[in-house]
Amino acid sequence: MPKSKNTFSSWRGRLAQRAVHAGWAWVQRAGSVTAERPGRLRFGALGAHSRLAFPLGTVFGEPWIHVGSHCIVGEQVTLTAGLMPDLDLGPAPILRIGDGVVLGRGSHVIADTTVTIGSDCYFGPYVYVTSTNHSYDDPHEPIGKQWPRMEPVEIGPGCWIGTGAVILPGARIGRNVVVAAGAVVRGEVPDHAVVAGAPARVVRRWTAEEGWQPPLRTPAPVPIPPGATAEGLSALAGLDEAAVARLAELD
Repeated sequence: MPKSKNTFSSWRGRLAQRAVHAGWAWVQRAGSVTAERPGRLRFGALGAHSRLAFPLGTVFGEPWIHVGSHCIVGEQVTLTAGLMPDLDLGPAPILRIGDGVVLGRGSHVIADTTVTIGSDCYFGPYVYVTSTNHSYDDPHEPIGKQWPRMEPVEIGPGCWIGTGAVILPGARIGRNVVVAAGAVVRGEVPDHAVVAGAPARVVRRWTAEEGWQPPLRTPAPVPIPPGATAEGLSALAGLDEAAVARLAELD
């Protein structure tokens, strides 16, 4: 009898677990925000096939937020325009997000003045982008009570922003830039660069004249075992027919 009770209890537990998971999946689908189902949010623009995952982070000033098409905004992502809700910020958008942008879970984009994110940028989780910083003009006044400073932020298209990176006011990041995880970026970053550190510095860059500097490391060649045939190597490596033909010439 105790065994049968345990079996019944286990069966009920599994059923309850499935119900909870199915219910939460339904809530996530129903709570996500799209152009067709914006809920209470009225973005200045929200492109086709873009989605804000549920649960949402803090979102306000959405009439001054423009989101392009095919964007993915992860769970608990904060998107704000202006210092606080219900301000009139004028006719122009404050936060612009291009097409095909991915904002990782728990990221924050704080646009008290203009913040522009170019198309096809990918953000890891917990990235922090802000156009506002505290000031410290008066050494006797609490820092939190001193009026903040604001500078526009621009992130070019095609960038990869690593987990936990911080983009500070005034940052101007070029196109196809990699920002390493945990980096703190301020100032200007050239196109086709890799930056890392706090404060971030360029650790590698590509130019048309010199290619990658410093050069990319070439992986060491894999030794071919004695007696290996072209057919055997192609089966192991999944090589195409042209590569098999080249190997056959070496036999």
